[in-house]
Amino acid sequence: MNEEQVAQFCLGLPGAREDYKWGGVRVFSIAGNKMFALQNLRGESLAFKVDRELFLGYVDRPGIAPAPYLARAHWIIMHSPYPLGADELKALLQASHQLVVSKLPKRTQVGLLL
Repeated sequence: MNEEQVAQFCLGLPGAREDYKWGGVRVFSIAGNKMFALQNLRGESLAFKVDRELFLGYVDRPGIAPAPYLARAHWIIMHSPYPLGADELKALLQASHQLVVSKLPKRTQVGLLL
């Protein structure tokens, strides 16, 4: 997947919106300000949340590292070209979205769960 395909996939998830922050970061979030993915505007990198149990397994893979400043929240980062296939990357982005949704209040979760 290229950078624009990733962006379109993220925006296709329920309740997702994009914002631009920190001088060049495209932020994908839900419920106002709950981030689930970050993309460098030049398309150089992609970061997103993974399940705690899977975090160490992913950072051991070539081309994937703990995300700066967000690793303690189990975020990983990868640089373009992404070291994952399209199906695996889509599944991980969807899982990141759902991890964030699961932390929202129950009334906010309605319509955001897949």
